[in-house]
Amino acid sequence: MSLSNPINAALLPAILFVAYRILFPSKPTAPAVPCTRYDQGEYNWAPTKHPKVAVYKDYDVHELSKSDGRGTQSILLAIARIVDGRISERTVFDVSAGANFYGPDGMYGNFAGRDASRGMAKQSFDEEMLTDLDKPLDDLKDLTPAEIDNMHGWHDHFSNKYKVVGRLV
Repeated sequence: MSLSNPINAALLPAILFVAYRILFPSKPTAPAVPCTRYDQGEYNWAPTKHPKVAVYKDYDVHELSKSDGRGTQSILLAIARIVDGRISERTVFDVSAGANFYGPDGMYGNFAGRDASRGMAKQSFDEEMLTDLDKPLDDLKDLTPAEIDNMHGWHDHFSNKYKVVGRLV
């Protein structure tokens, strides 16, 4: 490589920088946390209050319905995946970060605390897309292949955007 060519000369610093970052990746820094003092005057770097964390668990429809954004801090909803014509899982997502959309006043608010599979598959926000809490879970057998693909697209979108906190059983 000849540095007399201006393009080579311009690209050399970028190549060296990329090589340096590959050989010496930066280490992530820990976020600053509030500290408390021990009685001896030493610092404890543990946070004064541990943040609330989501625990992966199995939900039933009644437990899931309590996380609809009304009176709770978290907003959860479930979306199914169908493999070989059968529901393989109903993933529960914590969509609290999207409270403007999934909260009580959001445009998708009726899906909060519910199995949103049919509504997402059919692109419908109508109440009849939701199964009554006292009835068995929707088997989704009447969905067309296009609707199943649509539902899977939503499942993939949610998987990339929100925390998976459990499954609906």
